[in-house]
Amino acid sequence: MPRPFWRGAVTFGMVTIPIRLYLATESKDVSFHLLHRRCSNRIKQQRYCPNCDEVVEGKDLVRGYAFTDDQHIIVEDADLESIPVASTRSIAINEFVQLSEIDPLYYERSYYVEPEPVAARSYALLMHALQETNRVALAKVALRQKEQLCCLRPQGKGLVMETMYYPDEVRSTAELALPGDDVQPTPVELQMARTLVEMLAAPFQPQNYRDGYREALLEIIERKAQGAALTRPQAAPAKITDLMEALKASLEAAKKERGTPAATEEVPARGTRRARKAS
Repeated sequence: MPRPFWRGAVTFGMVTIPIRLYLATESKDVSFHLLHRRCSNRIKQQRYCPNCDEVVEGKDLVRGYAFTDDQHIIVEDADLESIPVASTRSIAINEFVQLSEIDPLYYERSYYVEPEPVAARSYALLMHALQETNRVALAKVALRQKEQLCCLRPQGKGLVMETMYYPDEVRSTAELALPGDDVQPTPVELQMARTLVEMLAAPFQPQNYRDGYREALLEIIERKAQGAALTRPQAAPAKITDLMEALKASLEAAKKERGTPAATEEVPARGTRRARKAS
């Protein structure tokens, strides 16, 4: 059983639900150690103080906030524990909103919410209320030296808490070169794109997806461990740059993959409409 990441309580109205938080996700990235090329031994990362000209041990490190360019304010654990914010040990629900109103861009990290044994009934009450109203709870919680916006939502037989970014943490797209209203697809292009979307439409089944890069990397590592020779993959063929040709090629590829002809209207050839008008 994993250790809880955080202990506290969820509150809404006069209801208090003692809970524990557990990390809901974990990274499966392949990690590497840094080695000395000459002898293949692992190197050691050392923290060095140039003022004292010595390596500093972990027990001698403290947090410092850059108050000015040449002045740091030391912040101890006791200082963090004394912060006068209710969210340090409580997730106080402020309001309930529709899940569809939250752009996924705001989500940061997921945590499983487990009730303390004495709070099973009130936990179930909140979960069922959210399910029946089709809403999620917005709240604040203090995690990792920060009061974070979060939402609680039903998931399976329990609740999941999603920490969220604040609006000022989401970067604006104002400086991006995005297409304007003057850039519009033609009716034929849009029809073909809709057809392609419908051909590739499917229910979301996450178990069907795997990290192909990680699997290939681990296979390379295994082959190198066995002393096998590695072959460089061939370069991918040049991509089609013409939009219509790319759409046609995508539709043909989708037909072959699905094994059934696409139920689409016949797409007029380029220039057909102009030719009819001219005649």
